Amino acid sequence: MQALSKELAPVLFDDLSNVSRVNKTRFTMVRFGNVLGSSGSVIPLFHKQIKSGGPLTVTHPKITRYFMTIPEAAQLVIQAGSMGQGGDVFVLDMGEPVRIVELAEKMIHLSGLSVRSEKNPHGDIAIEFTGLRPGEKLYEELLIGDNVAATQHPMIMSANEDHLPWETLKLKLAELLAALELDDYARVRQLLRETVSGYTPDGEIVDWVYQQRRLKP
Repeated sequence: MQALSKELAPVLFDDLSNVSRVNKTRFTMVRFGNVLGSSGSVIPLFHKQIKSGGPLTVTHPKITRYFMTIPEAAQLVIQAGSMGQGGDVFVLDMGEPVRIVELAEKMIHLSGLSVRSEKNPHGDIAIEFTGLRPGEKLYEELLIGDNVAATQHPMIMSANEDHLPWETLKLKLAELLAALELDDYARVRQLLRETVSGYTPDGEIVDWVYQQRRLKP
């Protein structure tokens, strides 16, 4: 659902940009990956787990994510904003994706400790694989569709994405809010399929309240 909200937001802001031209408000979106050291990110979590003696928790051995430093992200967002004409979607060049397990290993080594594993059973800190969370993907997707163009900035790309007309989107959003108030997540899914191009939910609805209500006669 978090990833889906990232896909829905550009649709909303693109339409808002079109209807807000009378008051000269420009809505510009910038899409990028994880920011190193930001609140709630994996780096502070690993630091905390190392201090407590481990283990470091990683959801999957093959999971990867993109990372960028705070100053770099802030500068590029400001630069992208200055390029926007309204309704733009910019994507930052995040470089190569990083395997989270390798990041965990490097942080252990940089702390002057060793990784505890089958090959090194007497190591200091273990890495524990906890399994992917519902909806979590192994690989982070920054682009929606293939319609991407270069800009005058080498690290900023422009993405052109299809979206619903504003009047249609307003009706869908009203229906979506009504379905959320009723905890009707099956209807929420259906509305999101109709609103976000290419959205196909994988797996069952895992909300506990919704499942309990379905069990009632």
